[in-house]
Amino acid sequence: MFIIDIMMAISNWLWGWPLLILTSAVAVYLSVRFKFFQFTRFGHAMKNTFGKIFDKGDGEGDISPFQACCTALASTLGVGNIAGVSVAIATGGPGAVFWMWAVALMGFIVKFSEITLGMAYRERDPETGRWHGGFYWYVRRGLGKSWKWLGIFWAVILGCAMVFAPAVQANSVVEAIRVSFDVPGWIVGVIFAVIMAVVLVGGIKSISSFAEKVVPLMALAYVIGSIFILVKFGSNIPHVFAMIFEYAFTPMAATGGFAGSTVMLAIRWGLARGVYSNEAGTGMAPLAHSSSSANHPVKQGLWGISEVFVDTIIVCTMTALVVLCTGVWTEGGTGAALTATAFGAGFGNAIAGTVFVVAIITFFAFTTALVNVYYGEICMTVLGGKKFILPYRLLGCAFAIIGSVGALSVLWNLFDFFFGVCAVCNLVVCFLMRKQIGALINDYLTRLKSGKWEPTSEAAANAIPELWVNDKTAK
Repeated sequence: MFIIDIMMAISNWLWGWPLLILTSAVAVYLSVRFKFFQFTRFGHAMKNTFGKIFDKGDGEGDISPFQACCTALASTLGVGNIAGVSVAIATGGPGAVFWMWAVALMGFIVKFSEITLGMAYRERDPETGRWHGGFYWYVRRGLGKSWKWLGIFWAVILGCAMVFAPAVQANSVVEAIRVSFDVPGWIVGVIFAVIMAVVLVGGIKSISSFAEKVVPLMALAYVIGSIFILVKFGSNIPHVFAMIFEYAFTPMAATGGFAGSTVMLAIRWGLARGVYSNEAGTGMAPLAHSSSSANHPVKQGLWGISEVFVDTIIVCTMTALVVLCTGVWTEGGTGAALTATAFGAGFGNAIAGTVFVVAIITFFAFTTALVNVYYGEICMTVLGGKKFILPYRLLGCAFAIIGSVGALSVLWNLFDFFFGVCAVCNLVVCFLMRKQIGALINDYLTRLKSGKWEPTSEAAANAIPELWVNDKTAK
């Protein structure tokens, strides 16, 4: 417990001013350097991502660009969008929502950059023929062998985080079910774990195929349900927005079951839940996107902008507005239970609200757990080879059972610690590799005008002649 207490203390410190300053500094710098690419090209990004969801890609890869996005979204659209947002509001007050939006706007350029780097520096596994890319690869190949230790360190931290991921997801499902259904948590955990094991056997193609079918449908269902409630409580929306902006910069006194909040609590929980939800800056998304068949790194990077927009600006905002507009956030609840209560109040039927939230959160949590374990598998490949993949899968499934009877607050804080460390490492590297990102953007814009495209690896190599300089020395 002493070690956990230390990790929680570091987490609370890290998710205050340190990460806020670092995230803001890197995001603002990259935005200025790339002439606010994420905003000036926002329409282009939407047109060439969600406007081309049936595009199979013209380059080398294991899955289509849309499947890669759905796989990454399966990780981001999870408990953080439902339980996490409610935790942020219950602890940090309405002002936490503002800081979630802020981190999303900053996250556009950061997630775009890390996915672009992941595609540019990816490698084909000589044994399986599958493509792998992400933080470890762009650090080792882009910064050189003297930085390889950082890639390994990041893989260790993320590997530890991902093996616990099913515990967080299963725990939140149990909490949601417990509100109205008297089902023992361990039963939910066992069912969760068994179905996970079945899907994981198929690897990235099985996961991406599952995500492609489930993620869009569950996101659409959640947004439609939320809009129904917001129309019903429309008169409260102006007041809710006023509270969000006011208490983002001023303390809020206790009211009802809400214990009150300081500005730092609003920042800490808004920032932590925003980054946890959209994962921008952590370096996780490139692990999925690097399998894409897009024929240019920036083409896939555009999906990063779309991801953050859907995850935080749309889905997280839906949760926040429903919880605040229905007024249940002052009743002392938190997590998935608070969201379920809010939807129950919105639908006018507690059971209907609970069933809706339980169904959505179960799908969200399940797909997130799947992709998180897959991310961990990639880390295991980096650290010790494929022989650790099966034990890692089994351990991840076992934690789903453990998490079904675990403590939600402790699990969230442990995740904040791991994510915070990963984010610090990745944000620093994105800054260090700004020239490579800029070269790839310039190459993409040139090809966009000329209409000349090549397979991803050739496009990246032509964009940055020195890209593969460290290829032979940084093994």
